[in-house]
Amino acid sequence: MSRFVQREKNGLVYMTSPVISANHAFTTRFGGVSEGYLASLNLGFNRGDERGRVMENYRILGRALGMDVMRAAYTKQVHGTHVRLVTEADRCCPTDPDPCESDGLVTDVPGLPLFCFTADCVPLLLHDPVRGVAGAVHCGWRSSVGDIPAEALRLMRGLGSRPGDVRAAIGPAIGACCFETDADVPEAVERWLGPDAARSFIKNKAGSAKFLVDLRGALRCRLIQLGLEPGCIDVSDECTMCCHEKYWSHRYTRGERGSQCACICL
Repeated sequence: MSRFVQREKNGLVYMTSPVISANHAFTTRFGGVSEGYLASLNLGFNRGDERGRVMENYRILGRALGMDVMRAAYTKQVHGTHVRLVTEADRCCPTDPDPCESDGLVTDVPGLPLFCFTADCVPLLLHDPVRGVAGAVHCGWRSSVGDIPAEALRLMRGLGSRPGDVRAAIGPAIGACCFETDADVPEAVERWLGPDAARSFIKNKAGSAKFLVDLRGALRCRLIQLGLEPGCIDVSDECTMCCHEKYWSHRYTRGERGSQCACICL
């Protein structure tokens, strides 16, 4: 059962999970200044929005959450499995050139916000309150079956974290109700999860060549395999495609959309 909570501050609507004690948020479409089909909290500079409006959206987010989003860690997401360990030297503005191609960020630096961006893919936030380590991971299906969660946890272990101390929040994303795929996706999930994969997908209809895939459920399963305690993993029950008025959904809009973020700051 999802424990996610909707919050609002100064017009900004966002979600949090009680399993993460660090400052964090999963944003929605609500609370920004963008207009038209990008209304209103678009955080993507490459979606056709006016640069000034996107920058103001970041300022709104930073003020509401108490994060210095102009000196945070950003990256260029490429649906890969690279996770970057970031330090003070990696602080930058969201408009600065991308430091590298990476789909995950991990840090132990207090006050350094980590960002990942989605519009149907799964945002994963990780937090070890014992050692003071955090991660933000963009989990598309290719990144997931490539085992990006294991790579993020490997970096966290290098900073002293133990999997049993790590908390995970798996945010709003396209659900099994709407994530219809060909057989290549469930086959990749089977190779990734082994015998535990069976509950992560079903045939859409009898005789159909299409499958419905529960990527968030698969990620939860993998985190348990990696040593996280089941009770320390919270999974949002909101589907971005079903809830397209609240969240950006690439599939629903056929690409005419903005970007939301998941962010965390120690």
